[in-house]
Amino acid sequence: MNVLDAEVETSRFSKRITGRVIKLGDAIDTDLIYPGRYVPVVDPAEWPRHALEGIDPNFPSRLQPGDIIVAGRNFGCGSSRSQAVSCLKLAGIVAIVAASFGRIFFRNAINQGVPVIECADAHHLFQEGETLRIDLAEGRIEGAENSASFQPLPAFMMAILGAGGLVPFTRALLAK
Repeated sequence: MNVLDAEVETSRFSKRITGRVIKLGDAIDTDLIYPGRYVPVVDPAEWPRHALEGIDPNFPSRLQPGDIIVAGRNFGCGSSRSQAVSCLKLAGIVAIVAASFGRIFFRNAINQGVPVIECADAHHLFQEGETLRIDLAEGRIEGAENSASFQPLPAFMMAILGAGGLVPFTRALLAK
């Protein structure tokens, strides 16, 4: 079976996302997102309490469910630490927009059901606290005063996101 032809339940997935901007800079590596000293923590409920703590120890208290990270170049570079994506997802981050991503972070995000959007102009166009509306299918981001376009993700990645991540996507395929 071709995974692109597979019909997987995606009713809980919205291709339109709205959220408040949390603005970050360039080269935010996985150690800044989820510091290595917390890797031994096995309780996922604890992970969001340390999200972006490598940037600022008080950063986790700034995050709210529904936030969208807007970053510069090379977001998620560094190790393949999957907790970097997990802690953001569990903290309620609904999408990450960056000029570019570390490749492993990018796939970890898709595999965990977190939309990642490459948009070179976003970091310059959108401000901290601004409300963004993202249309994943149309490849469009709209803010209060500016908008930007991006290349939509390929169909197979949208299907994985739509299922909630790679594990639910695979379970749905195997159940057919």
